[in-house]
Amino acid sequence: MTQRELQRGVGEVLIDEDRLQSRIRDLGAEISAHYEGRELLLVGVLKGAVFFMADLMRQIQVPCEIDFMAISSYGTGTDSSGVVRILKDLDINIEGRHVLVVEDIIDSGLTLSYLVRNLESRGPASVEVCALLTKPERREIDVDVRYVGFEIPNKFVIGYGLDFAERYRNLPFVGVLHDDLMPEGL
Repeated sequence: MTQRELQRGVGEVLIDEDRLQSRIRDLGAEISAHYEGRELLLVGVLKGAVFFMADLMRQIQVPCEIDFMAISSYGTGTDSSGVVRILKDLDINIEGRHVLVVEDIIDSGLTLSYLVRNLESRGPASVEVCALLTKPERREIDVDVRYVGFEIPNKFVIGYGLDFAERYRNLPFVGVLHDDLMPEGL
């Protein structure tokens, strides 16, 4: 897919690259202040959080490590049922560690709620959540998210790690999928 074809998939730019990077710098400063004097383990939720987590980690000024989880939630193509399967678990033991879950986007909150409960059962010192994007009007379950990049409207977003059929992740901004490409039912 060429850059031109990528751009044609974008209906509108919701958050441009400069705003993204500015907010990530602010989040890094907030996280650094909160975890001052402690070591931090960032847990990225694959695949979407990779871009955000890489940029965020470069802004954090306390010692930190990273690990990843891949999870799959069952439901319709765009809605989570909250039934979750872990496809890739952590490689690091989190007992006694300060864990920061790094998510690209929170919709219903069902999958994230499961993930936080699962991690808390492993005996960490703390578990907090940092999400680049959140859609409050889609929330079905209340999830405590300590750090939020942006609250966005209920639109199908792509770019900066977010995909449609595994495409568009490499856009340097968050955009809305063009209406012509929108699957039925969305």
